[in-house]
Amino acid sequence: MKLTYLKASAALAGILVPLAASGVTWAQDAVNLRMTIWSANEAHLAMFNEIAAGFKETHPNVTVTFEPIPFENYTTTLTTQIAGGNPPDLAWILETTAADFVNSGALAPLTDAFAATEGYDLEDVTEQATALWTRDGQLYAYPFSTSPFAIFVNNDLVTAAGATAPAELIANGEWTWENAFATAKAVADGGQADGLIVRDFNYQTWQNLASIWNGWGASPWSEDGKTCAFTDAPMVEALTRIHEAIFAEGAMPGPGENVDFFAGNAAMTITQISRASLLPKDDPFDWDLVPLPEGPIGAYAVVGQAGVGAFANRPNTQVAVEFLAYMTNPENSQKLAQFFPPARASLLNADTLAATNPLLSAEQLETVVIAGISTGTVLPGHTNFAQIQQTVRSGLDAMWVPDADVPAVLQSVCDSVGPLLAR
Repeated sequence: MKLTYLKASAALAGILVPLAASGVTWAQDAVNLRMTIWSANEAHLAMFNEIAAGFKETHPNVTVTFEPIPFENYTTTLTTQIAGGNPPDLAWILETTAADFVNSGALAPLTDAFAATEGYDLEDVTEQATALWTRDGQLYAYPFSTSPFAIFVNNDLVTAAGATAPAELIANGEWTWENAFATAKAVADGGQADGLIVRDFNYQTWQNLASIWNGWGASPWSEDGKTCAFTDAPMVEALTRIHEAIFAEGAMPGPGENVDFFAGNAAMTITQISRASLLPKDDPFDWDLVPLPEGPIGAYAVVGQAGVGAFANRPNTQVAVEFLAYMTNPENSQKLAQFFPPARASLLNADTLAATNPLLSAEQLETVVIAGISTGTVLPGHTNFAQIQQTVRSGLDAMWVPDADVPAVLQSVCDSVGPLLAR
Protein backbone atom coordinates (compact mmCIF):
# COMPACT_ATOMS: atom_id res chain seq x y z
CA MET A 1 0.00 0.00 0.00
CA LYS A 2 1.22 3.41 -0.92
CA LEU A 3 1.96 5.52 2.17
CA THR A 4 1.33 9.21 2.31
CA TYR A 5 2.95 11.44 4.92
CA LEU A 6 2.18 14.85 6.31
CA LYS A 7 5.14 16.97 7.23
CA ALA A 8 5.89 16.42 10.92
CA SER A 9 7.44 18.91 13.29
CA ALA A 10 11.02 18.37 14.32
CA ALA A 11 9.93 17.21 17.75
CA LEU A 12 7.91 14.34 16.33
CA ALA A 13 9.77 13.49 13.15
CA GLY A 14 9.31 9.84 12.34
CA ILE A 15 6.40 9.19 14.69
CA LEU A 16 3.56 7.60 12.77
CA VAL A 17 -0.02 7.48 13.91
CA PRO A 18 -2.49 5.04 12.31
CA LEU A 19 -5.73 6.42 10.97
CA ALA A 20 -8.18 3.64 11.69
CA ALA A 21 -10.78 4.76 9.21
CA SER A 22 -8.55 4.57 6.14
CA GLY A 23 -5.76 2.25 7.20
CA VAL A 24 -3.31 4.95 6.07
CA THR A 25 -0.50 5.98 8.42
CA TRP A 26 0.17 9.68 8.97
CA ALA A 27 2.62 11.68 10.97
CA GLN A 28 0.86 14.30 13.08
CA ASP A 29 2.12 17.75 13.87
CA ALA A 30 3.25 18.24 17.43
CA VAL A 31 0.84 19.91 19.83
CA ASN A 32 2.34 21.62 22.86
CA LEU A 33 -0.20 22.55 25.53
CA ARG A 34 0.78 24.95 28.30
CA MET A 35 -1.16 25.06 31.54
CA THR A 36 -0.58 27.66 34.24
CA ILE A 37 -0.88 26.66 37.90
CA TRP A 38 0.09 28.33 41.17
CA SER A 39 1.78 25.36 42.80
CA ALA A 40 5.43 24.49 42.39
CA ASN A 41 5.10 21.67 44.92
CA GLU A 42 7.09 18.66 43.71
CA ALA A 43 4.40 16.17 44.69
CA HIS A 44 1.74 18.15 42.82
CA LEU A 45 3.89 18.47 39.71
CA ALA A 46 4.76 14.77 39.76
CA MET A 47 1.05 13.91 39.79
CA PHE A 48 0.23 16.34 36.97
CA ASN A 49 3.09 15.01 34.86
CA GLU A 50 1.85 11.47 35.47
CA ILE A 51 -1.61 12.44 34.21
CA ALA A 52 -0.06 14.18 31.17
CA ALA A 53 1.95 11.05 30.41
CA GLY A 54 -1.23 8.98 30.50
CA PHE A 55 -2.87 11.33 28.00
CA LYS A 56 0.18 11.07 25.74
CA GLU A 57 -0.32 7.31 25.48
CA THR A 58 -3.42 7.92 23.36
CA HIS A 59 -2.27 11.29 21.98
CA PRO A 60 1.43 10.69 21.24
CA ASN A 61 1.79 14.01 19.44
CA VAL A 62 0.59 16.03 22.46
CA THR A 63 2.92 17.33 25.16
CA VAL A 64 1.51 19.10 28.20
CA THR A 65 3.73 21.35 30.29
CA PHE A 66 2.76 22.93 33.60
CA GLU A 67 3.90 26.47 34.31
CA PRO A 68 3.92 27.41 38.02
CA ILE A 69 3.28 31.08 38.74
CA PRO A 70 3.61 32.39 42.33
CA PHE A 71 0.24 32.55 44.04
CA GLU A 72 0.57 36.16 45.16
CA ASN A 73 0.68 37.50 41.59
CA TYR A 74 -0.90 34.59 39.75
CA THR A 75 -3.98 36.29 38.34
CA THR A 76 -2.06 39.44 37.43
CA THR A 77 0.51 37.40 35.51
CA LEU A 78 -2.17 35.32 33.80
CA THR A 79 -4.19 38.35 32.67
CA THR A 80 -0.98 40.01 31.48
CA GLN A 81 -0.26 36.97 29.30
CA ILE A 82 -3.81 37.11 27.92
CA ALA A 83 -3.61 40.85 27.22
CA GLY A 84 -0.24 40.33 25.50
CA GLY A 85 -1.67 37.77 23.11
CA ASN A 86 0.13 34.85 24.72
CA PRO A 87 -2.48 33.08 26.86
CA PRO A 88 -1.84 29.53 28.02
CA ASP A 89 -3.98 26.74 26.61
CA LEU A 90 -5.34 25.89 30.05
CA ALA A 91 -5.21 27.62 33.40
CA TRP A 92 -6.13 27.30 37.03
CA ILE A 93 -8.60 30.02 38.01
CA LEU A 94 -9.29 31.35 41.50
CA GLU A 95 -12.82 31.45 42.84
CA THR A 96 -12.45 35.20 43.34
CA THR A 97 -12.10 35.78 39.59
CA ALA A 98 -14.49 33.05 38.41
CA ALA A 99 -17.16 35.58 37.38
CA ASP A 100 -14.72 37.53 35.24
CA PHE A 101 -13.47 34.48 33.36
CA VAL A 102 -16.81 32.72 33.01
CA ASN A 103 -18.68 35.81 31.77
CA SER A 104 -15.96 37.18 29.49
CA GLY A 105 -16.15 34.56 26.75
CA ALA A 106 -12.47 33.77 27.24
CA LEU A 107 -13.09 30.12 28.13
CA ALA A 108 -14.19 27.26 25.92
CA PRO A 109 -17.53 25.58 26.79
CA LEU A 110 -17.08 22.15 28.31
CA THR A 111 -20.48 20.57 28.92
CA ASP A 112 -21.01 18.90 25.55
CA ALA A 113 -17.41 17.71 25.25
CA PHE A 114 -17.43 16.22 28.74
CA ALA A 115 -20.81 14.57 28.24
CA ALA A 116 -19.57 13.01 24.99
CA THR A 117 -16.41 11.60 26.60
CA GLU A 118 -16.76 7.88 27.24
CA GLY A 119 -16.89 7.05 30.93
CA TYR A 120 -16.78 10.68 32.06
CA ASP A 121 -20.08 10.60 34.01
CA LEU A 122 -20.69 14.36 34.17
CA GLU A 123 -23.74 13.81 36.40
CA ASP A 124 -21.38 12.66 39.16
CA VAL A 125 -19.99 16.20 39.39
CA THR A 126 -22.16 18.01 41.94
CA GLU A 127 -24.22 21.07 41.03
CA GLN A 128 -23.02 22.79 44.19
CA ALA A 129 -19.42 22.49 43.03
CA THR A 130 -20.08 23.63 39.46
CA ALA A 131 -22.39 26.57 40.25
CA LEU A 132 -19.62 29.17 40.28
CA TRP A 133 -18.28 27.98 36.93
CA THR A 134 -21.54 27.68 35.00
CA ARG A 135 -23.37 30.26 32.90
CA ASP A 136 -26.67 29.65 31.09
CA GLY A 137 -26.39 25.92 31.75
CA GLN A 138 -22.93 25.66 30.22
CA LEU A 139 -19.86 24.67 32.24
CA TYR A 140 -16.80 26.81 31.47
CA ALA A 141 -14.31 25.55 34.03
CA TYR A 142 -14.04 22.36 36.03
CA PRO A 143 -13.90 22.78 39.85
CA PHE A 144 -10.94 20.50 40.44
CA SER A 145 -10.54 21.64 44.05
CA THR A 146 -13.19 22.48 46.61
CA SER A 147 -11.00 22.71 49.65
CA PRO A 148 -12.26 23.64 53.13
CA PHE A 149 -10.25 26.00 55.27
CA ALA A 150 -9.16 24.36 58.49
CA ILE A 151 -6.54 24.81 61.18
CA PHE A 152 -3.30 22.86 61.29
CA VAL A 153 -2.00 22.69 64.84
CA ASN A 154 1.51 22.20 66.22
CA ASN A 155 0.63 20.31 69.40
CA ASP A 156 4.25 20.38 70.60
CA LEU A 157 4.21 24.18 70.78
CA VAL A 158 0.75 24.30 72.33
CA THR A 159 1.65 21.78 75.03
CA ALA A 160 4.97 23.48 75.78
CA ALA A 161 3.08 26.74 76.37
CA GLY A 162 0.80 25.04 78.89
CA ALA A 163 -2.25 25.64 76.70
CA THR A 164 -5.07 23.22 75.96
CA ALA A 165 -4.78 21.41 72.63
CA PRO A 166 -7.57 22.24 70.15
CA ALA A 167 -8.56 18.56 69.95
CA GLU A 168 -9.27 18.62 73.70
CA LEU A 169 -11.20 21.87 73.37
CA ILE A 170 -13.30 20.26 70.63
CA ALA A 171 -13.99 17.23 72.81
CA ASN A 172 -15.18 19.57 75.58
CA GLY A 173 -17.34 21.66 73.26
CA GLU A 174 -15.05 24.67 73.82
CA TRP A 175 -13.45 25.16 70.40
CA THR A 176 -14.38 28.82 69.93
CA TRP A 177 -12.53 31.78 68.47
CA GLU A 178 -11.98 33.20 71.95
CA ASN A 179 -10.25 30.02 73.06
CA ALA A 180 -8.35 29.73 69.79
CA PHE A 181 -6.97 33.26 70.19
CA ALA A 182 -6.12 32.48 73.83
CA THR A 183 -4.17 29.39 72.76
CA ALA A 184 -2.33 31.40 70.12
CA LYS A 185 -1.51 34.13 72.64
CA ALA A 186 -0.14 31.60 75.14
CA VAL A 187 2.32 30.26 72.57
CA ALA A 188 3.32 33.72 71.34
CA ASP A 189 3.84 34.94 74.92
CA GLY A 190 6.48 32.24 75.35
CA GLY A 191 8.63 34.02 72.79
CA GLN A 192 9.77 30.88 70.98
CA ALA A 193 7.12 30.83 68.23
CA ASP A 194 4.17 32.78 66.92
CA GLY A 195 0.53 32.03 67.56
CA LEU A 196 -1.96 31.92 64.67
CA ILE A 197 -1.24 32.60 60.98
CA VAL A 198 -3.79 33.07 58.22
CA ARG A 199 -1.70 31.56 55.46
CA ASP A 200 -1.40 33.59 52.24
CA PHE A 201 -3.01 36.63 53.91
CA ASN A 202 0.18 38.67 54.46
CA TYR A 203 -1.93 41.80 55.01
CA GLN A 204 -2.73 41.89 51.31
CA THR A 205 -5.01 38.98 50.39
CA TRP A 206 -7.76 40.25 52.69
CA GLN A 207 -10.42 37.85 51.36
CA ASN A 208 -8.65 35.02 53.19
CA LEU A 209 -9.80 36.63 56.44
CA ALA A 210 -13.24 35.27 55.51
CA SER A 211 -12.00 32.12 57.22
CA ILE A 212 -12.38 34.11 60.46
CA TRP A 213 -15.01 36.79 59.82
CA ASN A 214 -17.57 34.30 58.50
CA GLY A 215 -17.79 33.11 62.10
CA TRP A 216 -19.35 36.49 62.88
CA GLY A 217 -21.71 36.21 59.90
CA ALA A 218 -19.82 38.97 58.12
CA SER A 219 -19.53 39.54 54.38
CA PRO A 220 -17.71 42.20 52.35
CA TRP A 221 -20.78 43.01 50.24
CA SER A 222 -24.47 42.29 49.92
CA GLU A 223 -25.73 39.03 48.46
CA ASP A 224 -26.33 40.65 45.08
CA GLY A 225 -22.82 42.11 45.18
CA LYS A 226 -23.95 45.71 44.67
CA THR A 227 -23.61 47.18 48.16
CA CYS A 228 -20.57 47.41 50.44
CA ALA A 229 -21.03 45.58 53.76
CA PHE A 230 -17.71 46.37 55.44
CA THR A 231 -19.52 48.85 57.67
CA ASP A 232 -22.19 46.36 58.77
CA ALA A 233 -22.04 45.39 62.44
CA PRO A 234 -20.85 41.76 61.92
CA MET A 235 -17.84 42.90 59.85
CA VAL A 236 -16.95 45.73 62.24
CA GLU A 237 -17.09 43.31 65.18
CA ALA A 238 -15.07 40.61 63.39
CA LEU A 239 -12.28 42.92 62.20
CA THR A 240 -12.15 44.66 65.57
CA ARG A 241 -11.57 41.24 67.17
CA ILE A 242 -8.88 40.38 64.62
CA HIS A 243 -7.21 43.77 65.24
CA GLU A 244 -7.17 43.07 68.99
CA ALA A 245 -5.66 39.61 68.42
CA ILE A 246 -2.84 41.16 66.38
CA PHE A 247 -1.98 44.35 68.21
CA ALA A 248 -3.35 44.03 71.76
CA GLU A 249 -2.70 40.33 72.37
CA GLY A 250 0.08 39.39 69.98
CA ALA A 251 -1.84 36.22 69.13
CA MET A 252 -1.22 36.81 65.41
CA PRO A 253 1.99 38.07 63.79
CA GLY A 254 1.87 41.68 62.62
CA PRO A 255 2.57 43.26 59.24
CA GLY A 256 5.97 42.48 57.76
CA GLU A 257 6.44 39.28 59.78
CA ASN A 258 6.86 36.26 57.54
CA VAL A 259 6.20 33.18 59.65
CA ASP A 260 6.02 29.60 58.37
CA PHE A 261 3.90 27.18 60.36
CA PHE A 262 5.22 24.22 58.42
CA ALA A 263 8.77 25.07 59.48
CA GLY A 264 7.62 24.77 63.09
CA ASN A 265 7.47 28.50 63.75
CA ALA A 266 3.83 28.92 64.78
CA ALA A 267 1.22 27.15 66.87
CA MET A 268 -1.55 27.18 64.28
CA THR A 269 -2.27 28.14 60.70
CA ILE A 270 -5.52 28.55 58.80
CA THR A 271 -5.15 27.00 55.38
CA GLN A 272 -6.49 24.26 53.13
CA ILE A 273 -5.79 20.54 53.32
CA SER A 274 -3.72 20.57 50.13
CA ARG A 275 -1.02 22.20 52.28
CA ALA A 276 -0.61 18.93 54.17
CA SER A 277 2.09 18.11 51.63
CA LEU A 278 4.21 20.82 53.28
CA LEU A 279 4.31 19.05 56.63
CA PRO A 280 7.92 18.19 57.51
CA LYS A 281 9.00 14.67 56.68
CA ASP A 282 12.27 14.96 58.56
CA ASP A 283 12.11 15.78 62.26
CA PRO A 284 8.30 16.21 62.19
CA PHE A 285 6.34 17.78 65.01
CA ASP A 286 3.12 16.43 66.53
CA TRP A 287 0.44 17.99 64.34
CA ASP A 288 -3.32 17.93 64.09
CA LEU A 289 -5.97 19.19 61.67
CA VAL A 290 -9.16 20.62 63.15
CA PRO A 291 -12.20 22.54 61.86
CA LEU A 292 -12.45 26.30 62.15
CA PRO A 293 -13.53 27.35 65.66
CA GLU A 294 -17.09 28.38 66.36
CA GLY A 295 -17.78 32.09 66.09
CA PRO A 296 -20.62 34.17 67.53
CA ILE A 297 -22.96 32.62 64.94
CA GLY A 298 -21.89 29.09 65.90
CA ALA A 299 -20.27 26.47 63.68
CA TYR A 300 -19.51 27.39 60.08
CA ALA A 301 -17.22 26.41 57.22
CA VAL A 302 -15.41 28.26 54.45
CA VAL A 303 -14.10 26.72 51.25
CA GLY A 304 -11.69 27.90 48.65
CA GLN A 305 -12.49 26.68 45.17
CA ALA A 306 -10.30 26.51 42.12
CA GLY A 307 -11.39 25.74 38.58
CA VAL A 308 -9.40 24.84 35.51
CA GLY A 309 -10.50 25.97 32.08
CA ALA A 310 -9.36 25.82 28.46
CA PHE A 311 -9.08 29.08 26.57
CA ALA A 312 -11.35 29.55 23.57
CA ASN A 313 -10.29 30.51 20.06
CA ARG A 314 -6.80 29.10 20.42
CA PRO A 315 -5.09 26.92 17.79
CA ASN A 316 -5.26 23.91 20.12
CA THR A 317 -8.49 24.61 22.00
CA GLN A 318 -10.10 21.31 21.00
CA VAL A 319 -7.10 19.29 22.18
CA ALA A 320 -6.94 21.33 25.39
CA VAL A 321 -10.58 20.48 26.11
CA GLU A 322 -9.85 16.80 25.41
CA PHE A 323 -6.98 16.90 27.88
CA LEU A 324 -9.15 18.62 30.48
CA ALA A 325 -11.77 15.89 30.06
CA TYR A 326 -9.05 13.28 30.57
CA MET A 327 -7.53 15.11 33.54
CA THR A 328 -10.88 15.26 35.34
CA ASN A 329 -12.33 11.86 34.45
CA PRO A 330 -13.26 9.55 37.36
CA GLU A 331 -9.87 7.81 37.47
CA ASN A 332 -7.79 10.98 37.43
CA SER A 333 -10.18 12.80 39.75
CA GLN A 334 -9.31 10.15 42.29
CA LYS A 335 -5.62 10.96 41.82
CA LEU A 336 -6.29 14.69 42.15
CA ALA A 337 -8.20 13.98 45.36
CA GLN A 338 -4.87 13.21 47.03
CA PHE A 339 -4.31 16.96 47.28
CA PHE A 340 -7.47 18.65 46.02
CA PRO A 341 -10.89 17.70 47.47
CA PRO A 342 -13.01 16.48 44.57
CA ALA A 343 -16.23 17.73 43.00
CA ARG A 344 -17.44 14.20 42.26
CA ALA A 345 -20.09 12.90 44.66
CA SER A 346 -18.79 9.34 44.29
CA LEU A 347 -15.43 10.40 45.77
CA LEU A 348 -16.78 12.37 48.74
CA ASN A 349 -16.53 9.62 51.31
CA ALA A 350 -13.97 8.78 53.98
CA ASP A 351 -12.91 5.48 52.39
CA THR A 352 -12.03 7.06 49.05
CA LEU A 353 -10.40 10.14 50.54
CA ALA A 354 -8.42 8.02 53.01
CA ALA A 355 -6.81 6.13 50.13
CA THR A 356 -5.54 9.36 48.61
CA ASN A 357 -4.92 11.30 51.84
CA PRO A 358 -2.97 8.88 54.03
CA LEU A 359 -1.81 11.69 56.34
CA LEU A 360 -5.37 12.43 57.47
CA SER A 361 -7.38 10.30 59.86
CA ALA A 362 -10.92 9.14 59.16
CA GLU A 363 -12.18 11.63 61.76
CA GLN A 364 -10.30 14.51 60.11
CA LEU A 365 -11.69 13.55 56.73
CA GLU A 366 -15.25 13.41 58.06
CA THR A 367 -15.24 16.48 60.33
CA VAL A 368 -13.00 18.78 58.30
CA VAL A 369 -13.04 17.78 54.63
CA ILE A 370 -16.43 16.21 53.95
CA ALA A 371 -18.36 18.37 56.42
CA GLY A 372 -16.60 21.49 55.16
CA ILE A 373 -17.36 20.77 51.51
CA SER A 374 -20.99 19.96 52.33
CA THR A 375 -21.68 23.14 54.32
CA GLY A 376 -18.97 25.62 53.40
CA THR A 377 -19.37 29.08 51.89
CA VAL A 378 -16.98 29.92 49.05
CA LEU A 379 -14.48 32.76 49.51
CA PRO A 380 -15.85 36.10 48.30
CA GLY A 381 -15.51 36.91 44.62
CA HIS A 382 -16.93 39.52 42.27
CA THR A 383 -16.82 40.72 38.70
CA ASN A 384 -13.95 43.14 38.19
CA PHE A 385 -12.40 41.51 41.24
CA ALA A 386 -8.83 42.61 40.54
CA GLN A 387 -9.75 46.30 40.87
CA ILE A 388 -12.04 45.64 43.81
CA GLN A 389 -9.39 43.58 45.58
CA GLN A 390 -6.80 46.32 45.16
CA THR A 391 -9.20 49.06 46.27
CA VAL A 392 -10.16 47.20 49.43
CA ARG A 393 -6.56 46.24 50.16
CA SER A 394 -5.44 49.86 49.91
CA GLY A 395 -8.28 50.96 52.17
CA LEU A 396 -7.50 48.33 54.79
CA ASP A 397 -3.84 49.39 54.99
CA ALA A 398 -4.88 52.05 57.50
CA MET A 399 -6.24 49.36 59.82
CA TRP A 400 -2.99 47.48 60.25
CA VAL A 401 -1.54 49.85 62.85
CA PRO A 402 -1.95 49.60 66.63
CA ASP A 403 -4.12 52.69 67.11
CA ALA A 404 -6.41 52.26 64.09
CA ASP A 405 -10.01 53.44 64.28
CA VAL A 406 -11.53 50.29 62.82
CA PRO A 407 -15.06 51.62 62.11
CA ALA A 408 -13.63 54.74 60.45
CA VAL A 409 -11.28 52.68 58.29
CA LEU A 410 -14.14 50.44 57.19
CA GLN A 411 -16.28 53.45 56.32
CA SER A 412 -13.42 54.68 54.14
CA VAL A 413 -13.26 51.27 52.46
CA CYS A 414 -16.96 51.43 51.59
CA ASP A 415 -16.62 54.97 50.31
CA SER A 416 -13.91 53.77 47.91
CA VAL A 417 -15.26 50.41 46.79
CA GLY A 418 -18.97 51.22 46.81
CA PRO A 419 -19.03 52.78 43.33
CA LEU A 420 -17.18 49.75 41.88
CA LEU A 421 -19.73 47.35 43.36
CA ALA A 422 -22.67 49.38 42.12
CA ARG A 423 -21.59 49.27 38.47
